[in-house]
Amino acid sequence: MTTDTVRPPTGRASVFQRVGDWSYRRRWTALVLWVVVLFGASVAAQAVGDDYRNDFSLPGTESQQAFDTLRQRAPVSAGETIQIVVQDRDGLTGAATRARVETMLAEVGRLPHVAAVQSPYAGFGVSADGTVGYATVTLDGVAAEVPADDVRAIMDAAAGAAGDGLRVEVGGAPVRAVQEGGGGAAEGAGLLAALVIMVLLFGSLVAASLPVVIAVFAVGTALGLIALASHLATIADFTAPLMMLVGLGVGIDYALLIFSRYRSELARGVPRQEAARIAQDTAGRTVFFAGCTVIVALLGLVVLGLGSLQGVAVAVALTVLVTMLASLTLLPALLSLTGRRVERSVRARESRGRRPEGTWWRRWAAGVQRRPWWGALVPFVALLALSAPALDMNLGFADAGNDPASTDSRRAYDLLAEGFGPGFNGPLLVVVEGAGADAGAARDAIAATPGVAEAVPPSAAGPGISTIVVLPESKPQDEATMDLVHRLRDDVLPLLARDSGARFLVGGGTAATVDFAEAVAARLPLFVLVVVGLSTLLLMVVFRSMLIPLKAAVLNLLSVAVALGVTTLVFQRGALGVEPGPIEAYVPVMVFAIAFGLSMDYEVFLLSRMQEVWHDGGDASRAVREGIATTGRVVTAAGAVMVVVFAAFMLSPTRMLQQFGLGLAVAIVVDALVIRCLILPAVMQLLGRRAWWLPRFLARIVPEVALERRPERPAG
Repeated sequence: MTTDTVRPPTGRASVFQRVGDWSYRRRWTALVLWVVVLFGASVAAQAVGDDYRNDFSLPGTESQQAFDTLRQRAPVSAGETIQIVVQDRDGLTGAATRARVETMLAEVGRLPHVAAVQSPYAGFGVSADGTVGYATVTLDGVAAEVPADDVRAIMDAAAGAAGDGLRVEVGGAPVRAVQEGGGGAAEGAGLLAALVIMVLLFGSLVAASLPVVIAVFAVGTALGLIALASHLATIADFTAPLMMLVGLGVGIDYALLIFSRYRSELARGVPRQEAARIAQDTAGRTVFFAGCTVIVALLGLVVLGLGSLQGVAVAVALTVLVTMLASLTLLPALLSLTGRRVERSVRARESRGRRPEGTWWRRWAAGVQRRPWWGALVPFVALLALSAPALDMNLGFADAGNDPASTDSRRAYDLLAEGFGPGFNGPLLVVVEGAGADAGAARDAIAATPGVAEAVPPSAAGPGISTIVVLPESKPQDEATMDLVHRLRDDVLPLLARDSGARFLVGGGTAATVDFAEAVAARLPLFVLVVVGLSTLLLMVVFRSMLIPLKAAVLNLLSVAVALGVTTLVFQRGALGVEPGPIEAYVPVMVFAIAFGLSMDYEVFLLSRMQEVWHDGGDASRAVREGIATTGRVVTAAGAVMVVVFAAFMLSPTRMLQQFGLGLAVAIVVDALVIRCLILPAVMQLLGRRAWWLPRFLARIVPEVALERRPERPAG
C-alpha cells in the first residue's frame, strides 16, 4: 500500500501542477468555493429569472425588409398570429354553428395581447365545401414576447366551443412554442447510463461518480450564469438544453481523462498526491488544450454573423470553459477526499490477477500496423458513403406538419391542408409599398404565376402600403415552394416594380426560412475555414508537426460529415420511421462546431501519449502501439459516455434537440471507435517518422508548447 505523504514538489512545478497541488492540499477550501459559486449562480438566476429570446432577424434580406416595413408602417400587421381552425361535417354556415363560433371569437378578442380577430365568415375563411374554416388571431407582438399563459388562455377559450359536431383546433408559432418542452427525461437518462458505464470501467461507484459530480457542478454553474446573462444579451430559448447536452458530455469526458491517468499512476505504485500531480500535469494539459480547441470552434460561429447563433455559441463556449476549470480545480480536491478509497479499488482489481491494462489494445494496434493500408482505406471509403446523404441536405425549419399527430398544432395544420390545400400552411406575404401602386393588378400577375394556388385580394395595411397573401400549390417545406419564392423575387415582381414604380417585398415565415437557410449556406465555407484553420494552427503549435494537424483536420471533418449524413438520412429522408422534414438550419453549424471540437479532444489525448513515447525513444511504430494501448480503453469509455449522454436527447420532444443529439452521438461513435482506433493508427504507421516532421523555417517560427511532460517518478 502506498502512502500519501504531502511534500513539496521537486524542481520547477508547472502551472497545472501548482493549481492541482493547491486544490489537493486545500481540498475543503476548493470544494466550498465551488459550492458557493454554484449556489450563488443558481440562487441569483432563480431570483431574477431568465430572459431567453430568439433573434431570427437577418438584416439585408428581403423577408427582414418586409417585416421591418410592416412593423414601422403597420405595427398590427407585423404581430404574430394564431389560427383557430373549426370543422363541422354538416357545414359551418348554419345559424347555430355560426353563433357558437362568433361567440367564441368574441371571447378570444377580449383576452390579453390579442390585437385583432378576423372571423372565418369575413372574407375567404371558409373552405369551398363549407366544412372547414379558420379565424386569424393577431397578437400585439412576436411569439417570444407573448407570455405562455396568455397563449394557453386563447387555446382554452377556443377549445370551449368544441362539441356537438363542431371540432376546434388551434395552431400557429405561439401555440407550437408553448407545446414544446426542453430535454425532459433526457438529462437524467444520459447521466444514469454514463454512471453505469463508468462503474463497469472502474469497478467502484465512488470512482465512477467523480466525473458525474464534476459535470453537475460545471453545468449547474454555467446555467445560472447564462440565465443572468440573458438579461443583458440576446440568447435563444433553446440554449439551456443545448448547454446541458454539451456540458454533461464534456464535463464527464474531461474529468474521466484526468481521473483515468490518476488511476494509472496509482496502479504503478505512485503515492496518491504525486499521482494527482502527474495526472494534472499530463492529462490536465491535454484537457486544457482540448477545451481551448472546442471554445475556438464554438466562437467561430460568430463569423456567421447570425445574431440568433452568436448568443448560443458564447453560452456553450462558457459551459466548456467552466467545465474545463472544474476539471482542473475541483477534481484534485475530490481526489484528495476520496483517494484512499479509489486506491483500495485499484489494488483490489490488481489482486484479482487481471491482465495488465492495455494488453488487448496493444495487440489490436499491432494488428492494424501489419496491414495499415487496409486499416486506413476500407473504413475511410465506408465513412465517405455514410457522408453522401449530407450533399442533399435541405436546410429549413420544421413546422407544425412535423409535430406529433397528437398535438394541437399538428391537428390544426392537417385540417387547414384538408380544407384549403397543402400550400395554405406556408403562405407568402407580398408587401406593396407606394402611393400610386395598383395592388389589384399586382395580385392578378401574381395569381397567374406558375406554382401559385391563389392570391388573396390585397388589403390595406396602412397609408400607402398593402399586403397580398399568396398561397403556393406545394407544402411549405417543398423545394417547389422555395422555387416560387425566387420566381416571384427574380422574375415577376421586378417587372411590376419597373412598370408601377412601387416597391414589392416577399416576406412571411416561409420566405424568411428560405433566406435564413441561404444565409447559413453562403457563410458556411468561411466558418469552416476559420475553425479548421485555427484548430490546425493550435495542433501545429502543440505537436510541432506539419502532417499531424492536416491529418487531424481531414479525419475530424470526416466524422462531422458522417454525423450530418446520418442526420439527413434519418430526419430528412424519414429513415427509422421519423417524420420527414428539413434539417433545422441551426443544426449543421452547431454540430460542426461542437463535434469538430470534441473530435480534437480525443486527437490531442491520444497523440499526446504517442508523442510522450516518441520522445522517449524515437520509435514511431512503438509510439503508435503504446499510445493506443494506454488510451484505447479510456477513449472508448469516454466516447461511450458521450454517446449515451447525447443519444439520450433523442428522447426530447423537440425536433431540434433530437437532431443535435443524433448528430453528436454519431460523430462521437465514428470518431472514438472507427477513426481513433482504426484509421488513426493505420495512418500514423504509414507516416512513420514523417508524422513528427516540421519544416525548419516553421520550427524557428512556431513557439514551443509542451503538452506532455515526462514526470519525475518518486524514488523507490
